[in-house]
Amino acid sequence: MKIGIFDSGIGGTTVMKAIKDLLKDEEYLYIADSKNCPYGEKSDEELIKIVTNNVNELKNWGAKIIVIACNTATVKCIKNLRENYPEIKFVGTEPAIKLATNTDAKNILVLATPGTVKSERAHQLIAENLKKNQKITLLPCPGLADTIERKGDVTQKLTELFKNIDQNPDVVVLGCTHYSLIKPEIQNFFKSAKVIDGNSGVAHRVAAIVNSLK
Repeated sequence: MKIGIFDSGIGGTTVMKAIKDLLKDEEYLYIADSKNCPYGEKSDEELIKIVTNNVNELKNWGAKIIVIACNTATVKCIKNLRENYPEIKFVGTEPAIKLATNTDAKNILVLATPGTVKSERAHQLIAENLKKNQKITLLPCPGLADTIERKGDVTQKLTELFKNIDQNPDVVVLGCTHYSLIKPEIQNFFKSAKVIDGNSGVAHRVAAIVNSLK
């Protein structure tokens, strides 16, 4: 079965690896849309147009399942895509807020693009899952995905983004697939925290769909 995956560049390769670890015998189609990186700083109208073009390309290549390997594109576009392409099974990538709140963590830090931080879906996930004794901080990280994509100075960028954080989180959620590529560097700033992403959850969802279609 052909599984299509797209992201604004190399970030989605972390999602694809997690899927391949579960489904080794499927055919994978990947669009690394580097020219439009970062998605997280695009307007809603721009992003829907970009994402639709990627979906059309993957559909033309024969993809039956399409993974949106981008948190921002998922929270802003997946509803529209499901309405316009009912014949395709879409799997989105969302910040692992539910996973984080299901731990005994009291202080949760979510790193994400400005687009994801502002999205209705991100705040909905918090409202649905936050427990009374927990605190969640959403930190927008403008330019971080692009720095990773362009192989810039990640440590310097993280230092700039984290300089005003006066907290010691128990869990750090990587709310952008690009961020998973620099997990060790982020862990270095929050040595006692558990650093998580949503890649495993996406992979298991894809596996469930593949098995249901066979």
